[in-house]
Amino acid sequence: MTTRSARLAVLTAALMLGSGLTACGADVGSADGKITITFWDDNGGPARTPVWRHIIAEFQKANPTITVKYVGIPISQVQQKYDRAIAGGGLPDVGGVSTAMLSGLVAQKALDPLDDRISGGALNGKLNEQVTTAVKSTVPDGATYMMPLSTNLGVLWYRTDWFEEAGLEAPMSWDGFFAATERLTDAAKDRHGFTIRGGTGSIAQMLEMVYGQSGITEIFDASGRATVNDPRNVAALTKLAGLYEKVTPKADVSNDYVKMVAQFDAGNIAIMQHNLGSFNDHVKALGREHVAAMAVPKSAAGFQVVLSNPVAGIGLFASGRQKDAAYRFAEFAASKAMNSYWSEKTGVLPANTDVNEEPWIQRLQHMAEAVKVLNDPTAKVVQMPYYLPEFNTITKTAMEPEFQKVLRGTLSAKDFLDGFAAKLTAAQASYKKRNSG
Repeated sequence: MTTRSARLAVLTAALMLGSGLTACGADVGSADGKITITFWDDNGGPARTPVWRHIIAEFQKANPTITVKYVGIPISQVQQKYDRAIAGGGLPDVGGVSTAMLSGLVAQKALDPLDDRISGGALNGKLNEQVTTAVKSTVPDGATYMMPLSTNLGVLWYRTDWFEEAGLEAPMSWDGFFAATERLTDAAKDRHGFTIRGGTGSIAQMLEMVYGQSGITEIFDASGRATVNDPRNVAALTKLAGLYEKVTPKADVSNDYVKMVAQFDAGNIAIMQHNLGSFNDHVKALGREHVAAMAVPKSAAGFQVVLSNPVAGIGLFASGRQKDAAYRFAEFAASKAMNSYWSEKTGVLPANTDVNEEPWIQRLQHMAEAVKVLNDPTAKVVQMPYYLPEFNTITKTAMEPEFQKVLRGTLSAKDFLDGFAAKLTAAQASYKKRNSG
């Protein structure tokens, strides 16, 4: 090519960029063929940043023409950061997102759907079905607007030494669970069979215990009415709330996560409900040989019902100019080797099913138990309506104080769940109306 021809080619490419007409959506790089993409980590900090820096370094080794610019953002600031960038420009090519924020980003047309890229690439058939369903159910059109990397699972942490002393096996039924909480309560020794989270963050945990008993698998029925006040859920909540002070500490009515974990790790509680994230705290305080995890017992219908947890992953931003390179990075992060590394270092469940048999998962009892449930085709996952803008306000501002009244016995389970259902049903109707067109 002559010097004049080369200049004409560069000028033509520049004109195409200016008008948004890049050939076939191809990435635009420098004259030497190298590309730089920007990645925003939505949970930047000492725990996650080193993990991402390792993944980025491995990606750049495998893709020497692509440089990834890392920007760590504290999780408390990321939603505001994305909203400002959408309004004023400056979004990255690719960034960490979760299902908790996905609906808002999609409503602002900030993300590209990835279905065609996933189905046509190396990850086709490799992503856990429950996880991808959770992602798709968060948006009106049911598309996959993020590359899922991981999720969590609610479990019951229990003192194996207490169970052994009492000659008890880990309960396989709800009747067994309730019986064990009574059997393991000993006021003389300041031992409590269970702890109920009555303070901040209580509603999701309550719902898992309620739906886990009732066997109901949807938050909304076909007509859009909330199912939380179904008579089976009312009966389940009545039974759960009846444990308060009978087998639980009195302080439970206002205990948040930190206080609940402190009680369990101090050695006063037989069973505590939480997720996989508190494993290190329990092991440090009690010793690995004294604590284990079990999924919630099977419902009366014969299958396990668990609540969906937010899914963490990576989104491709619609305004990005390096779409192919950005997707290549997302796909690399979700590959078996990197998804295994991510999950092991952060203590979460992998989205890539090829990771399930990795030795590190099989060595950790709580992870092996959770993976088994997540991949059990008979288990049912109740999808939480994170897509509702009012959801956090309803669950936290409105219902947490009301749940405390249920525990204290000043509000019936039925009245509490009737009020809860009315709010959710109204929010769902508004959401459907907004997205009907």
